[in-house]
Amino acid sequence: MPGFTHLHTVSGFSMRYGGSHPERLAERAVERGMDALALTDRDTLAGAVRFAKAAAQAGIRPLFGVDLAVSPPAGSVGSAGSAGSGGSAGSGTAGFGEASYRRRTPVKGGAFIDESAPRAVFLARDGAAGWAELCRMVTAAHAGGGPEGAGGSSGSGRPGGACKAGGADGLSGFDGLSGSGGLSGTGGSARFAGGQPVVPWEVLRGEGVFVLLGPGSEVGRALAAGRPDRAARLLAPWREVYGDSLRLEAVHHGRTGTGPGSLRLAARTVGFAAEQGVPAVLTNAVRYADPGQGPVADILDAARRLTPVRAPFDTGERWLKDPGAMAETADRIAQAAGLRPADARRLLAETRRTAEACAVDPEDDLGMGSVHFPEARLVGAAHRTAQRVLTSRATAGMVLRGYANDPAYWERMHQELDIIAYHGFASYFLTVAQVVDDVREMGIRVAARGSGAGSLVNHLLGIAHADPVANGLLMERFLSKRRRVLPDIDIDVESARRLEVYRRIIGRFGAERVATVSMPETYRVRHAIRDVGAALSMDPAVTDRLAKAFPHIRARDARAALEELPELRGVRGESHGRLWELVESLDALPRGSAMHPCGVLLSDASLLARTPVVPTSGEGFPMSQFDKDDVEDLGLLKLDVLGVRMQSAMAHAVAEIRRGTGEELDLDDPAQVPPGDRATYELIRSAETLGCFQIESPGQRDLVGRLQPSTFHDLVVDISLFRPGPVAADMVRPFIEARHGRAPVRFPHPDLADALRETYGVVVFHEQIIEIVHVMTGCGRDEADRVRRGLSDPESQARIRVWFAAKAGERGYSAEVIGRTWEIVEAFGSYGFCKAHAVAFAVPTYQSAWLKAHHPAAFYAGLLTHDPGMYPKRLLLADARRRGVPVLPLDVNRSAVAHRIELVSDPVAPAGTWGLRLGLSDVHGISKAEALRVESGQPYASLRDFWDRAHPGRPVAERLAQVGALDSFGANRRDLLLHLTELHGAQRAAGVRGPQLPLDGGLSTAPVGLPDLSEAERLSAELGVLGMDASRHLMVDHHDFLAELGVVPARRLRDAGHGQTVLVAGAKAATQTPPVRSGKRVIFTTLDDGTGLVDLAFFDDSHERCAHTVFHSFLLLVRGVVQRRGPQSLSVVGAAAWNLAELVELRAAGGLDAVAARLAAEPVASGGAGAGAGAGSDSDPGAGAGAGAGAGAGAGAGAGSASGGDSGRRIRMSTGYEMNPWADLQPPGTGPATGRKLWHSSPGSAG
Repeated sequence: MPGFTHLHTVSGFSMRYGGSHPERLAERAVERGMDALALTDRDTLAGAVRFAKAAAQAGIRPLFGVDLAVSPPAGSVGSAGSAGSGGSAGSGTAGFGEASYRRRTPVKGGAFIDESAPRAVFLARDGAAGWAELCRMVTAAHAGGGPEGAGGSSGSGRPGGACKAGGADGLSGFDGLSGSGGLSGTGGSARFAGGQPVVPWEVLRGEGVFVLLGPGSEVGRALAAGRPDRAARLLAPWREVYGDSLRLEAVHHGRTGTGPGSLRLAARTVGFAAEQGVPAVLTNAVRYADPGQGPVADILDAARRLTPVRAPFDTGERWLKDPGAMAETADRIAQAAGLRPADARRLLAETRRTAEACAVDPEDDLGMGSVHFPEARLVGAAHRTAQRVLTSRATAGMVLRGYANDPAYWERMHQELDIIAYHGFASYFLTVAQVVDDVREMGIRVAARGSGAGSLVNHLLGIAHADPVANGLLMERFLSKRRRVLPDIDIDVESARRLEVYRRIIGRFGAERVATVSMPETYRVRHAIRDVGAALSMDPAVTDRLAKAFPHIRARDARAALEELPELRGVRGESHGRLWELVESLDALPRGSAMHPCGVLLSDASLLARTPVVPTSGEGFPMSQFDKDDVEDLGLLKLDVLGVRMQSAMAHAVAEIRRGTGEELDLDDPAQVPPGDRATYELIRSAETLGCFQIESPGQRDLVGRLQPSTFHDLVVDISLFRPGPVAADMVRPFIEARHGRAPVRFPHPDLADALRETYGVVVFHEQIIEIVHVMTGCGRDEADRVRRGLSDPESQARIRVWFAAKAGERGYSAEVIGRTWEIVEAFGSYGFCKAHAVAFAVPTYQSAWLKAHHPAAFYAGLLTHDPGMYPKRLLLADARRRGVPVLPLDVNRSAVAHRIELVSDPVAPAGTWGLRLGLSDVHGISKAEALRVESGQPYASLRDFWDRAHPGRPVAERLAQVGALDSFGANRRDLLLHLTELHGAQRAAGVRGPQLPLDGGLSTAPVGLPDLSEAERLSAELGVLGMDASRHLMVDHHDFLAELGVVPARRLRDAGHGQTVLVAGAKAATQTPPVRSGKRVIFTTLDDGTGLVDLAFFDDSHERCAHTVFHSFLLLVRGVVQRRGPQSLSVVGAAAWNLAELVELRAAGGLDAVAARLAAEPVASGGAGAGAGAGSDSDPGAGAGAGAGAGAGAGAGAGSASGGDSGRRIRMSTGYEMNPWADLQPPGTGPATGRKLWHSSPGSAG
């Protein structure tokens, strides 16, 4: 029997609908004997590229389609009612007239998800034309106006917004898309009334696609209602548009009655198709790959519809059935329809013929493997002249930057231009240069990052800041004749102005050539627990508690985490039925889609024919449905415009310096920011680098303390050493020993001295691996880079080793030298760090440290306004105090929206001292509009004046009073709160603001006599309202108690010797569990006690005792062992931890003896934690503390007991690095700013 092809299959990219990944569907199709499979996700093509790649790997032919809601044509007779309802036989208006689209208003606190729009499946045929038609329809569904504005009973007849019918290619652009980036329809709602994307009828053209009308179509609903006459009338418009490309879809899922999935409806569909002369096809409307996944579909339905699972929604039959099962289904349908067995075979044959006609080749028709640049004319070059223009601009850059008299620069420039011409990439470089020029013209800080910084042409065009020749960077790491992939140029801009850059790019190149990139949001354990818990009708409080107990791990690891993580011991014994099984079944399924934080597509005018584009929420930017990996496969030029909060922080600091002093500071001008500034490097060497780009984490502060940088090159090396490759290859310690003269500099061979001299014989950079391979094999740097990239593949690595040994042997190197060199190459080459990237990072690192050293108040104002780092704002404020920056309180007469600098008039402070004035934006609940009104209305003469002109909401006004922002009005804070209550009451009584208020004259705020807020109440208000202890450090109240316990303050901890057992305490500032060299889980914590920071490391043998306390407490007391490895390197290996707040309560209730007894009762550490954990092993807490990027502790970390839940399981990363499954998967501080927070909690941290 010929194989069966499923024509209607959805994947997990049908958000909260499909239950399997495209890769799984492709695998199962092959296993079950199919040679082709269609992917027809609902409302999206987002899974198409992954599906195409999975199909190619599995060896089946991919078919592409989409399942869309469609508005009925104007004047439609309506349908027979909603799906499965049976309809009303005599109703002439019970279809999709205007009333049926009106959104129902839910009861208070409820929600209503409307999925009643009729649907159809569209399958691409005719190659590129069919794919373009799918893209056009999906774009129109999301941006083209819903039925209220296009083709509903209102009959407006014009699809709004995105894709108008007509034009040579039907892709005439986005009507509502302007240079501002808005993607707005002109024909009403952009979506169906219930939030569902809908294709306006007038957009349908009948070209390039087959159409399947199934149970969810208005034709299918009419048949379900027993109205074939109505079905025939509803079918007529479809036949007129699609003719021979129209199919009726029969689906049988074993349901009873006549609704969707019932045998009776399937039989009626086949019989009706025969009567109408329209081909019928058989599908299983597949939602998941395997039998038994019906409960997963039920959970997804419940999450999508916002309803609990009362009874199973799904019959369990919507899996990817094998051809034999589908043949049996065809026989049952034919029998039920009163047809012959031959008719069942005819149904299967028509399904097969339709599948064979769906011819779309991923490479030829989707553009996979090809490259599409914006037209050369858009970047100042005529046809075929882009290379000449690029050469001219690069030559001008040589003169402008003073390189014109150096032959080495000319030679390098011409070599690079030759490579660019070889690939035809001139338009690409001109495009990126145009974007950078535009950004600078807008006054926005911009800098290149990544391997693109190694190109001299990029430097000459103004794209990259650092000189690649002077810094020894290689073009081959970025682009070579052997490297045929599109080079990657990333640019950093100010995060606060990133969207302005997007608008400028759209305005420059046009909406038909520009789109942002999407980013699927997938189920991880916390989201899965919440959705499954709601679907199972669990108590919301219980669901919330369970979700927060877990770190941010994969959903499929939920049960393993319960068994292995000590901090989950409180959850482990609870019984929750099938909760955990269902949670794990949702793992990595897409649950939503968002705009990628940096990816921007730039293409020629054919962009909309190759990717569907949808509007983003909020700004309405055009967004491709494909993610960053997909767009590269499609040959779409992706420019990463990264919004870097540190760039915004530095721009704000520069602006504050200009506002306060009139000084025009240019951080990129070496005359103003000298490269070797002594004060800057003294600051860096002191390890007081909190807030400085790339060197503020505990691990980096430890590393700079050991390395003691004194030059820009030292910063480059420091940034490069703090990566998985050097740490895993144990390169950190040999480098530091050699740098400080404690170990001799050794080279594997004298021929490699030039490549390794700058790093004392230790391999630190990718570029050094390239040079080693080039020197020892003579293969050339372009081939050497190809070899380096191949080292990440174990199979390729074995072949490369044989090749390397043979080539090096031919050049006369001994077997011993070859073997020793290969060990270095193998250990480091596949996952080291690109020197060009480090150079690009080192520039803002130095600039931020220079600002901290010379303009600390402005520096902290920038940090607090834009929150660029991994630490909470309260810690930055404490650091500012320690460095002598006066912290000025919030004041509605002096504070701006953002944090500002202000000359201090306090006689105690030296003349000319700049203080830090707190900003209004940190007040909890204040809107941007409220903050702007407060600032623009300054000054205020009285509380009533403030109330009348600033118009604050009562909650915001009360919060301002609690934190002292209204203190200038005379009364104490409790009196002010009473006055605000009276003002609000009078306003409500009058119905408007201000005609009669209870303050005599309204010009002063008379004291009422209420007691003022206590110091403790003020501190509590500051933490609650601002997220910062603004007036004094929160640990001040505990200093006497801690002194009684013998706690060592942070400022005196440097006097402690290596191996000494100490008690330390403080407010938790950060917790992390970064990957470490040993592969074990290490919890790194930073405490702030008001005198400084204490960096702690808890190895796995202490987790059973400490993990829960560390993750779930704010104030901590810790006993541990001091570990020192350099003059500025200090950390504490934690052995026991207590919640300090509980100890304070115990002190008040039972005295100091009770506290001492509690501390003495601490259980003995298994395996000798305490002194043994730090002094006797080669554990390396400092190198991993805050390592975010994967640097970490030594192999001996946590020597002793394997308690703490280490099962020995490891995740092998694409880099070859092995990671504990409970370690963080991303660097610290890379997520979005979260505003008010008391401590940083990494993805691997619970709580």
